[in-house]
Amino acid sequence: MNTMSRKKIVAGNWKMNKTLPEAQQLINEIINSCVEDTAVQKIVFPPFLFLPAVSLATGQRNDFFTGAQNCHTHDAGAYTGEVSAQAIASVGATYVLVGHSERRQYFKEDSHQLKSKIEAVFRNKLVPLYCVGEVLNERKENRHFDVVGNQLSEVIKELSAVQLQQLVIAYEPVWAIGTGETATPQQAEEMHAYIRKIIAQLHGEAVAEHIPLLYGGSCNPGNAAELFSCPNVDGGLIGGASLKAADFLSIIASIKLLVNN
Repeated sequence: MNTMSRKKIVAGNWKMNKTLPEAQQLINEIINSCVEDTAVQKIVFPPFLFLPAVSLATGQRNDFFTGAQNCHTHDAGAYTGEVSAQAIASVGATYVLVGHSERRQYFKEDSHQLKSKIEAVFRNKLVPLYCVGEVLNERKENRHFDVVGNQLSEVIKELSAVQLQQLVIAYEPVWAIGTGETATPQQAEEMHAYIRKIIAQLHGEAVAEHIPLLYGGSCNPGNAAELFSCPNVDGGLIGGASLKAADFLSIIASIKLLVNN
């Protein structure tokens, strides 16, 4: 399969940042400064409160989408403070982050829970962006392939063919997030190729070649082009750089250039 035939994606995870006016200003600045181009799909993941406003803005374009940073495993019920995939879908969002490293670290989410969340996402006709990745000691102990392989297989092994057609995966080298460290393009490509190999073992080569794999570790305007040029890297899950319109637009431009050349 030609790698350029896979969907190219630049996603921005705003985490717990921005007020509503700031969120509206940011998304409008990004959209108004970006020529419509469906060859690169752009997704923004604002805090829950801003989903309706951001969805309204992205809904005007065919190349922009909105996602939630998390969801609950149930569609409704007595779960104070939680937000369901059903509610997320009702405000116009189309994606949900599942298994982000901060959810795993701070909220102790495990594979059983994440599998249930992905089921809830699919049940409500949303698309999961599933995150995997190792922490520093796991890499130092040379366990990074085992850790990522287990995170993948435990959650995606029972997905249907239809669900796999929708799935997006992001690799987060957790040791490189917020530390100023960045995985080298060689390290990123090595892990992305391994992820594709595990998917192929579980579901076959054709499925593995179809699924977009995003790099999610301190990607910025300075290193985006080199990372995106790796054969198995199909875009990025951007953290801090997605909070500045100029930086996010520069990263989008980096992948557009590769797609168009």
